Amino acid sequence: MTIGTTVDLHTRLATTLEIPPPGQAEARLAQSLAYGAAGVALLHIERARAGDADWAPAHAWLTAATQNSLSAGASAGLSYGVPAVAFATRAAADRPGKLHRALTSLDTSVTTLTRQRLATAHARIDRGALPWVGEFDAIHGLCGIGVYLLNRDPHAAITRQVLAYLVRLSEPVTHDGEVLPGWWAAGSPRGRLSPGFVQGHANTGMAHGVGGVLALLSLALREGVAVCGHREAIDRICGWLDRWRQDDPVGPWWPYWITRGQLRGEDPLPTTPARPSWCYGTAGIARAQQLAALATGDRQRQRIAEKALVGCFTDLRQHHALSDVGLCHGKAGVAHIAAVAARDADSDEQLAHHARELFAALARDAVRKLPEPPGGAGLLDGRAGIALALRSAHASHRSISGWDTCLLID
Repeated sequence: MTIGTTVDLHTRLATTLEIPPPGQAEARLAQSLAYGAAGVALLHIERARAGDADWAPAHAWLTAATQNSLSAGASAGLSYGVPAVAFATRAAADRPGKLHRALTSLDTSVTTLTRQRLATAHARIDRGALPWVGEFDAIHGLCGIGVYLLNRDPHAAITRQVLAYLVRLSEPVTHDGEVLPGWWAAGSPRGRLSPGFVQGHANTGMAHGVGGVLALLSLALREGVAVCGHREAIDRICGWLDRWRQDDPVGPWWPYWITRGQLRGEDPLPTTPARPSWCYGTAGIARAQQLAALATGDRQRQRIAEKALVGCFTDLRQHHALSDVGLCHGKAGVAHIAAVAARDADSDEQLAHHARELFAALARDAVRKLPEPPGGAGLLDGRAGIALALRSAHASHRSISGWDTCLLID
């Protein structure tokens, strides 16, 4: 499978999504960065900014994303509502005029929402209660909103306030007589009460766990943005991940989460690694630790993270678990992680080689398994995300629009 093939497939996917489809389902999801028009807009913004296409499709999808009143309530986060549309708009904001005025209005709403969420989160910590994953995660919570703020204005007071909250979240707490990490979440990974998670869990993933928190703190530090206790928070999170790292001959890996029974040693840990996707699994967690190592100058951690990445790309147990082709939990996300990690690696040839192989596998599988629009049009699981990942197969530089910063991997 040649690079030309991935370029051709990228173009084919992009042209199938040039006009926003009509219909109630699409209207309901329009303001979704994960599954709707806001996410599809990112594909066309990246292409327009690169000079590969004109701006008409990007403007059409941005318009579709704002066809209804934008959510700034409990459901709003980087994946949906005001922050999601703001993220997509910022990606196109080198365009003059009305777009800048719209972004200023969106910024005001994001700042107001963030202050409300921060007040609620600090009050929860003051009460000694455990968080739900939606308070801090990358999809719904303050970590995801922090991604937008860090990209929009890294040195703004509200950006630093989110980082300070994440530092506080990393501090240990005592709950029911046990010392737990501050991100020990009530309920299940889905943010619900569940018989299997009566005493909550500590989530390691990028999408809903401390992997995303570590990545954001590390990205901020690499940008020269640091708050009191910032480095110590990174060290605490890395120490927790070290505690639960499973050293395998193929390469290190991490469980998706730790339960209270596992914390006490009463219940066994998994004996084999699960799917190594962006949202959960070794690919995302290892990239977060590579970013932490780069931010702090920890060469040993960088070597371990890069060994883990190579391992999850070569371990047949993990590779065969990647049956999906999307960004979130499929081959597109893993291939893109390989590409961005290779640019930062001590010796990039091994990771770059695996990135090429993963993109070739993605192109082969995507031809057979392409999700169909309208439901399969979006960024996380659909054609827009696959097309953006395929574009990175032939790019040796960071994305022009910064679309992949929403994944906390770059």
